[in-house]
Amino acid sequence: MAKKYSTVNDFNETQSEYLNLVYEIMQKRKRGEKPIAYVHTYGCQQNVADGENIKGMLSKAGFDFEDKPDNADFILFNTCAVREHAEDRVFGNVGALKNIKRKYPNTLIALCGCMMEQKHIADRMYKSFPYVGLVFGTHALHMFPELLYKALSGDKRVYLRDNDDSMVHEGLPVQRDGSFKGWLPIMYGCNNFCTYCIVPYVRGRERSRNKDIIISEAKEMINNGYKDITLLGQNVNSYGKTLDEKVSFSELISEIDSIDGDYWLRFMTSHPKDCTKELIDAIASSKHISAHLHLPFQSGSSRILKLMNRHYDREKYLDIVNYAKSKIPDVSLTSDVIVGFPGETYEDFKETISLIKEVEFTSLFTFIYSPRVGTPAAEMDDPISDEEKSKWFKELLDVQEEIASKRCKSMVGTIQKVLVESEKGKDDIINCRTSGNILVETKAPKELIGTFQNVKITKAGNWILKGDLVKE
Repeated sequence: MAKKYSTVNDFNETQSEYLNLVYEIMQKRKRGEKPIAYVHTYGCQQNVADGENIKGMLSKAGFDFEDKPDNADFILFNTCAVREHAEDRVFGNVGALKNIKRKYPNTLIALCGCMMEQKHIADRMYKSFPYVGLVFGTHALHMFPELLYKALSGDKRVYLRDNDDSMVHEGLPVQRDGSFKGWLPIMYGCNNFCTYCIVPYVRGRERSRNKDIIISEAKEMINNGYKDITLLGQNVNSYGKTLDEKVSFSELISEIDSIDGDYWLRFMTSHPKDCTKELIDAIASSKHISAHLHLPFQSGSSRILKLMNRHYDREKYLDIVNYAKSKIPDVSLTSDVIVGFPGETYEDFKETISLIKEVEFTSLFTFIYSPRVGTPAAEMDDPISDEEKSKWFKELLDVQEEIASKRCKSMVGTIQKVLVESEKGKDDIINCRTSGNILVETKAPKELIGTFQNVKITKAGNWILKGDLVKE
């Protein structure tokens, strides 16, 4: 039987009072007219959503925000543990803050997120960076006001790694980074324990949010003008398994789709073992759900998938993909791929290449295997050299580039509905995105940012489309 989880509203009077106390302290410590915070997030969209909660709480404590740390009274790095490169960047950037702390001793430097849930990382931070005054993990996000107050008011550094994942913490303020594209978490944690992945150890076990709360937040976002909403979870396809109420992810997304408005609804990340035909059918019959399915396959070799503990094989993955192609016209398929998993041979890798050619993905997120301390894969024999893995990696990129180029060229002459996202930076060119998550460049006034427009595609690159705005 699946473990049940309790939902609590953690932004209560106590946490609100801590923010009031932080406000009073910062009126004395601030360097300018208002206290300034610099919050930098690494990693996945779930980290971005956590960062938006942190900004929401800081805003209630009177902080303004800047995009550089130099003038900040409070500096926070929200960290990612999935890739070694991300960890190295954090250590390097924290080291660079030493001069700011020396020049402005009252500046509080903090770290949070997935890296901080790893004991060896937190211990290294404590020993090597004595000027870091606050460290907390993913499970302590709801306690941020209290932890911030203690770090500001005391003379000791505050370190908290709270691995209690028995609660779903609701009611946290949010200050979204965008005004028309937004993230909506629907669940936290993961039960899959893929042998290469650190997520279950730093995010905890799977726990779903209450459906009514999610629906309410989706309505609020739509009413506030959000045009592109992405539902977030480590494995959204298993949504609802920890709830008393019987509800599946396909039912949840169909209910959100029924909300009136002009918007696109996306989701990530999907695990192939839980991707059902009911979900594909829900996308096919929807009004707002994007015709884009991000379905990580990681390897085309069933042998390697078993070593990864992925709970599906090549055949099952292709069955799902082929069903999606049959039900959703022009479905855009994207995926994640790991190259050079421990024990992978070139023959295994060629199975990955053949799967990519068969599916013809719109795009791929590709990674050379990076061992994570504490995961089973980190203890496996890995005889293939980094040089050889890099050659495989390039071979994969070349294959995918050819496929992506072919797909883009097939869209020339079509009219695509796009969401206008940003200025490119010159010649009045703006960046747009299709429902299938393909980037389109067109010439248009920046006042159209945040709106849906139609663009006739006139030119295709390997990854980007170009076109002309279709005037009404």
